[in-house]
Amino acid sequence: MKPSMLYRPAGLAAALLMLSACAGGNFRPVSDTPVRIGKPYAVRGTTYVPAAAPAYDMVGYASWYGSESGNRTANGEQFRPGWITAAHTTLPLPTYVEVTALDTGRRIIVRVNDRGPFAAGRIIDLSRGAAEELGMKAQGHAAVRVRPVEPSEKDRKRLRKGKAAASLSPVPQRELEKLRQRLPAKAR
Repeated sequence: MKPSMLYRPAGLAAALLMLSACAGGNFRPVSDTPVRIGKPYAVRGTTYVPAAAPAYDMVGYASWYGSESGNRTANGEQFRPGWITAAHTTLPLPTYVEVTALDTGRRIIVRVNDRGPFAAGRIIDLSRGAAEELGMKAQGHAAVRVRPVEPSEKDRKRLRKGKAAASLSPVPQRELEKLRQRLPAKAR
């Protein structure tokens, strides 16, 4: 047997291993590290400047998206519409946020791993799974409050696997009324 024939199986095995790595779509594994802030970027004439924002506490509108199944998120992960994830224009990736529906007081924890929404008046885009969990999928958009949180490692692990975090108690009516007052006047 020629010496070059001895190397063929090894070369074939190496080629197969490289191809199998590509079969996953070259997506980044779902992980909480590294946290990426990112450089400023522009979409449709608007410049967004990502930044750490531990005091972020915004009231506005959420929408949901789900037709991008299989695409890469801005974080490099595979977008899975059924997972409890979201897109935000400037928060670090990933960030965990508490999203409160201002019509019902229902609260959920969501893992932000993508950029968006790029529609006027929207502060967060939820995945289909997150919209269902929050109870807003049918209406398509809803008034919400968004603020960063530091969930338990157990909840982080569940969210990294696409599952919902532990249930949170609803926001009391009195606090909901105060939050609704923070909505822009023309949006109420």
